[in-house]
Amino acid sequence: MRKHEMLSRPTRPVTVDRHKNAAALLEKMQGISFQARNLGAAYQIWRRMLQDRIMIMMGMAGAMVPAGLRRLVVYLIKHRLIDCLVSTGANFFHDLHETLGRFHFQGSPNVDDVTLQKNLIDRMYDTLADEEEFREEDALIGRFAATLDQSRPYTTREFLYLLGKEFSKRAKEDGIVTAAYKAGVPLYCPAVGDSSIGIGIAENRYLRKNHLTFDVMGDVLETARLAGESPASGVIYFGGGTPKNFIQQSEVTATFIRQAHSGHKYAIQVITDPAHWGGLSGCTFEEAQSWGKIAPDATMVTVHCDSTIAMPLLVTALSEDAALIRRRKKPVFKMGRELKFSFPR
Repeated sequence: MRKHEMLSRPTRPVTVDRHKNAAALLEKMQGISFQARNLGAAYQIWRRMLQDRIMIMMGMAGAMVPAGLRRLVVYLIKHRLIDCLVSTGANFFHDLHETLGRFHFQGSPNVDDVTLQKNLIDRMYDTLADEEEFREEDALIGRFAATLDQSRPYTTREFLYLLGKEFSKRAKEDGIVTAAYKAGVPLYCPAVGDSSIGIGIAENRYLRKNHLTFDVMGDVLETARLAGESPASGVIYFGGGTPKNFIQQSEVTATFIRQAHSGHKYAIQVITDPAHWGGLSGCTFEEAQSWGKIAPDATMVTVHCDSTIAMPLLVTALSEDAALIRRRKKPVFKMGRELKFSFPR
């Protein structure tokens, strides 16, 4: 098969349709067993977060944007069902790729990967992408980095805000980064170097066109303030990895800057990793309580499920209650070199 034949079926990002009764389904699932019951509990806990006066912090790992979840996250940001997002650089990069009107494609995990490499096609399990387009976007991000003030470091939150502003001029459709820019919602990428965003900036630096540096410690302090200076905080994780721990540790860091709470008040995680290997991605919220990351009396649930199944159900169900979304007392952010925020009374 030729390249144009292998890249012929784009993935179709899931769109929220609040006219379907997903909420009723999830409510019924609380009466059955196993992960269905846990998913129903996650829906109810998220609803309780939206009714409370709290900072909702979401972490997302894995190839969620290539898998087709971008529009769901955009909905969460635009309608303020979350207040900040911590994710991998890969998700933000793939988001920018689709924001420019480009695609990820349906493929197969059984394809010949040597043939893919010869055709400059990248594979993420059963999803494909054009490496030549990625390289163009690497260069685009590198050129953007060269336009910033090289005399000071940037938090990843400030950088992604400015990147969203820049890509808003080119967007074919709002993505996560551009929607967050327009909504004034902070994004964080603690492992920014571990992504094509990092590659693009590094390539541009190699060409001696930028000397941009990131202030990741500034991100640590900002997220500690989000947890410590809010009335309370709730966390939602789709996948584990760095985004999960980065948000988890915000409560621990808050204790060092004398803004201690007793841990996150609400906690939902949708994960596939088991706890018994000892990794953070599969660790239980009970284990996190030993660190002070989760409150002793927290309302929490773990759903062992693929995020591409759980997120569409949860977000669609939440979208059906427009009144709940409208009444929410959400924090208001003032974006800039320093992040400021306040809660309505």
